[in-house]
Amino acid sequence: MPRASDHLWDLAVAEVQAKESAEDDAAETERSVFFIGNKNGGKTSIILRCIDRDEAPKPTLALEYTFGRKAKGHNTPKDIAHFWELGGGTSLLDLIQIPITSENIRTFSMVLVLDLSKPNELWPTMDSLLQVTRKRVDKIVADIGKSNSKAANQIMQNMWRNIPNNHPDRELIDPFPLPLLIIGSKYDIFQDFESEKRKIICKTLRFVSHYFGASLLFTGKAESHKSVLRSYINHLAFGQDRSKLVSVDHNKPLVIPAGSDSLSQIGTPPASDNDLRQVNARTPMELWKKTYERVFSPENKHDSKDLKDPAKDSQYAERDVDAMRAVKDQELEQYKRNADKSWKSMTLGLHVR
Repeated sequence: MPRASDHLWDLAVAEVQAKESAEDDAAETERSVFFIGNKNGGKTSIILRCIDRDEAPKPTLALEYTFGRKAKGHNTPKDIAHFWELGGGTSLLDLIQIPITSENIRTFSMVLVLDLSKPNELWPTMDSLLQVTRKRVDKIVADIGKSNSKAANQIMQNMWRNIPNNHPDRELIDPFPLPLLIIGSKYDIFQDFESEKRKIICKTLRFVSHYFGASLLFTGKAESHKSVLRSYINHLAFGQDRSKLVSVDHNKPLVIPAGSDSLSQIGTPPASDNDLRQVNARTPMELWKKTYERVFSPENKHDSKDLKDPAKDSQYAERDVDAMRAVKDQELEQYKRNADKSWKSMTLGLHVR
């Protein structure tokens, strides 16, 4: 027969566990969200909207950081979200490694913003940014695995948390190693495209998002778009519930949560059977890429050519620093001219001999 002290001990243990659980729930949490995507695609506007800052967005020239806070409830610590944004489209890929570290990778999420009004830039932008990001994450996980294989395995297992165990495509997809949200921006322009072109873009982005285990949504200026967008960003940044809306109609803004689509619903790449037979592709991703680029061929354009020199941007003006910079620029130009004269003199001397 159990003694009264046994019951008291059980009650004490239960009370301590309940108290610890409540403390954990009330503890302040920190998450990081990294925005990448097309130059001038709307990344800054999305961030400002989600942290309730009513200010005009400025061009992002390199890598920028801001943060937001939200309280879980009354008299509880505020959760902190670290927002990183990569400017310049695909011209500053080396900077991707800065925000993603072994210390924050377990609470890190990615948001890829693609400008729907520029379909010819869509695939190369997405491909370049995701490849470099994945390479960075793989390196971090490998480094973690050298000292803590259990932690590394847990990170890799988390890739599958949005894909149901009984999903028919589990053996056919390759989830991105971090939670990924793909946003198609400037829907207001996109909705005026020809129906067939909209269909091709929608099907392609549905395949890419599903293949990477990502969520996909289109957004524009309508308040209903902004509401859904905020719920998805707040889900990544603060762990809040996201919108339950699902929309797969290419005549409407797409809203597709990770794991809710399927290859059978998406269908085959948007091309005739004869065209598909002529495409030489080794993987499903390559097949969709080549099919997409038959309609929207990538432009021979480099973002780096359009990237301004931050030192000459008025928003970063510093009178004393700029004055000293002007002096140094003049000294450099004088040095170049003197060096050029010396080189020419040396060359003439060699010819005389």
